[in-house]
Amino acid sequence: MIEILRQLPGPPGRRRLLDAALSLALFACALPGSQVAFPGKDPELSVWPGLLLAGVACAVLPWRRKRPRATVAVIFVCTTVMSALGYLLSVMMLAPLMVALHTLAVSTDRRTANTFAFTGIAVLTGTELFLGPTGEPLVLKVLSPAAWLLLPTSLGTVTRLRGAWLTAERARAEHAERTREEEARRRVTEERLRIARDLHDVVAHHLVLANLQAGAVARSLRARPEEAAETVVALTDTTASALRELKATVGLLRHSGGVDPGGSADAVPGVAHLPDLAASFRGAGLSVTVDVEGEPRPLPSGADVTAYRIVQEALTNVTKHAATGSARVRLSYLPERLDLSVVNEGASTPRSTPRSSGGVAGGGGYGLVGMRERARAVGGQVRTGHRPRGGFEVVAELPLTPSGS
Repeated sequence: MIEILRQLPGPPGRRRLLDAALSLALFACALPGSQVAFPGKDPELSVWPGLLLAGVACAVLPWRRKRPRATVAVIFVCTTVMSALGYLLSVMMLAPLMVALHTLAVSTDRRTANTFAFTGIAVLTGTELFLGPTGEPLVLKVLSPAAWLLLPTSLGTVTRLRGAWLTAERARAEHAERTREEEARRRVTEERLRIARDLHDVVAHHLVLANLQAGAVARSLRARPEEAAETVVALTDTTASALRELKATVGLLRHSGGVDPGGSADAVPGVAHLPDLAASFRGAGLSVTVDVEGEPRPLPSGADVTAYRIVQEALTNVTKHAATGSARVRLSYLPERLDLSVVNEGASTPRSTPRSSGGVAGGGGYGLVGMRERARAVGGQVRTGHRPRGGFEVVAELPLTPSGS
């Protein structure tokens, strides 16, 4: 049995077999249908004209999908001739026309299906009234064609509308899936850029400090061993802090949610950590003053980290490129935003890189670009430039509400 089922034709061949079976079944119904008469009367017509017309109607049914209008027209003509000859249009005689009308309603628009249906109802009703069998009730002559032809037309229209709805739902689901994939790719790209900025800030900051502290140790090791020992302790703290921040940043790459379950809230830097950040630069010979104006308020997590990273990058650039021993950080809490500035008054002569142009943003690289990208990501902005009286400044404006809220 399984082998027989495997040998059945595919979908096109199976459809042809089903159409042939349907045509034969409807033709078989035409034999008793052609002999149906009104109760109390004997059939007066020969069976052969009705069977011949029914045979033609059933024979064209397999073409109803490719040429639905032509198929309905041919079957409609056959049915009309049967009615004109005096056959009673029972459901068995109307069955081929009903099937054709259903297919027409499924494959075309509502206007076309209704036009064919109502035209058929009008013609068949008129034929029944003037040429149909005598003695048949008037109500039956009028209502029978209308009921049997409107039923398949309505069902076909419902089937077509449901198919269109399912197609639209499938298209919306596919569009939503594509949108989700694009959004996921965009978020992955943004997360990669954010982690890249964090790595740049962490590595640049701690390596600059470690380099300066190592140089200080080398210079004071023989003449001032006690000072060298203190600098070595500061160097140890710098490298330990670098390792902690690198571990926290790289740990994000291992977790799709962007949060390291083994990490703590202290691993994420913010404005509250600025005093510790300022203290870390003392070992590099830079004195940092942090001033706060207004009443401090909690910042959105993104703006909190952004403010810290901007200050960190700006002070690192002061250490690398500005010939000065001091810098000033100012935080100003306004009703709707946080104004942040990092200012130094050093000359344009760099401390360690002869090609630098001095100040907070001296040199090339990705420092300034990273600051601006961070600020834009939280809905803020960053301005940088030389000061009229010398030195360099970085000014940032960050909103106190989450971006997009």
